[in-house]
Order: sequence, then structure tokens, then C-alpha cells
Amino acid sequence: MTTGAVTPVDESALLSAARGGDEQAFERLLAPYRRALQVHCYRLLGSLHDAEDALQDTSLRAWRGLDRFEPRAPFGVWLYRIATNVSLSAIERRARIPEVLDPQGAEIASYLQPYPDRLLETDAVIEERESVGLAYVSVMQLLPARQRAVLVLRDVLGWSAQEAADLLGDSVASVNSALQRAREKLERERAAGRLARDHAPASPEVEVRVMRRFLAAWEAVDVDAIVKLLAGDAVMTMPPEPMRLEGTRAIGDFFRTVPAAGALERIRLVLTRANGQPAVAAYMDDNGGAFVGYGVMVFALQGEAVASITGFAGYPELFPELGLPLAFEG
Repeated sequence: MTTGAVTPVDESALLSAARGGDEQAFERLLAPYRRALQVHCYRLLGSLHDAEDALQDTSLRAWRGLDRFEPRAPFGVWLYRIATNVSLSAIERRARIPEVLDPQGAEIASYLQPYPDRLLETDAVIEERESVGLAYVSVMQLLPARQRAVLVLRDVLGWSAQEAADLLGDSVASVNSALQRAREKLERERAAGRLARDHAPASPEVEVRVMRRFLAAWEAVDVDAIVKLLAGDAVMTMPPEPMRLEGTRAIGDFFRTVPAAGALERIRLVLTRANGQPAVAAYMDDNGGAFVGYGVMVFALQGEAVASITGFAGYPELFPELGLPLAFEG
């Protein structure tokens, strides 16, 4: 079973001190698990900021419930139980909001944000990097809450069916059935690539070359050159907007007319990374000599072509998490 711990600590001594009211001891106890717990919540919730809220709630509940922790089980397992239940409650609250459909009548992953790579740099998370890919996380948001939890607990964290059943208050048979349905939908949706494609570049060097060409074409306002980098069946989405463009012509027309009403020279792009994939942060000319951050595009390459672009507009608060300024002078 994976618990997410990345640093050995004297949990027994820290736990004893924390139970005595030592908040610093509790923070030291929690620290080795904090990042992996946030990523766990992100997989379930699809939103970086919702994951941050879930982590804070998990921390508060753990602090208040230390007396109920039984050391027979690892501390990390107990934390994952709390984090999973917090995330399931958040998903339940979302379910009261009507679903959003794209023009073809397919469900959109409304709650989706990119997860900056700079927050993934721990051993416990790197080894699970594929499960934070945008194609994986976006499809996760289409699964019922319990299927989502079972899939992550069993296939990502490596929990047994009995352990997952105990957490969810369900039977092993029910957990196994939910896992099978979740795996089937995950593979079906990822194969269809309606929301985002798996990132599988021919090589890291190819990835770098393609992204440099994209930036050069953008700076030259050469949409034809951008289109040449796309796979024939490339897809572009902008969650939570009900927009899905497929094919080079549709995506090319979008870049010619929509960003800054087609005036690409008003937008500066800066390379970054999210979800283990190449990405660009977009800054808009504010007509006052500065460029202000307003959105992020995450790319998936297959071979030597761009297979999907997922745009996230209106999230300037993501820029500090990406390690980027909110604005810069032109």
C-alpha cells in the first residue's frame, strides 16, 4: 500500500507530542505527506485550488481527530482516508450543479485546472506522474465519485480491495465491480480522446523542438505554421466552456479569430509545464505597456505532432503556482 511518505520521521514521538497539543509536532508529522495528499485530492477533484482546500480541510480534521487515530495502521493511511472522504464530500456538493455539455452533447470536465510540474517534484509523486496527466485527470472528472475513489485507491495508491472497501464502507465485491466499470470508462474515454489526448512525444528532444516551433510561429503571427504542427485529428478544448474543436482547420480558424480577436501579436507566450506536459502561459497586452497573465494552454504530443491543446482562460491565480509573474513590462 502506498502512503505517500517521502521522509522518515519519528512518528511515535511526534504523535505523542501532537496529541499533547504541540502544533509544531503535528506539522512535522504531516509534512512528509502534504504534497502527495494534495496530488491525491487533485486526481479526485481535478482542480488545483479545490485540492488545496481539501488538503487544508484534511489537515484540520486530522489535527482535531488525533485522539481517534489508532497506531495499528500507518499514519499515512489514516491521512489518505480523511483526504478521500473530504474529496468525496466536495464532489457530492458539486453534483447539485447541472452538468455542462459540449455542442455534440458530450459531458465536459467542468472542474478542471492544470497542475504545475513544479509542485510534482517529490519521489512519491514522480513515480505516479502518468496519473496526473491531463488525459487521465480530465476523464476522472466524468466518473461517479465512488468509482473515482476506487480507481485511485486501487490503481494509483495500490490499496487492496479490502482496504478500499473498508474506507468506503462497502463490500469487496462492490469495490471490484466499481473498479471494473471505472477502468472500462477510463480506457474508452482516453482512447476516444474527446477531452485531451495522452502525452506521448517521440522523444524529449522532439517535444522541445515542437514547442519552440509553436512559440516562433505565434510570435510571427503565422497561423499556417501553427497548423502544420497539429495532428490531423488534433482536438482543442477550453474547460469549463462547452467548446470542442477537432481538426486542423477548426483549430486554425480559432487562432485566426478568437485570441485577442485574432491579433496574436498582443499576446506573449512563456513556456512552462503542467501535468507532466509542456504548457504555455499567455500574457495579454493591457494597452499600457504591460502584459498581464490571463490563461494557460497545456499540450499533448503524440509522436512529432500536437495531438491536443487544453486551454484554461481566466485563471491568473495559477501563475504564482507555475512560478511565473502575474504581469511584466513590455
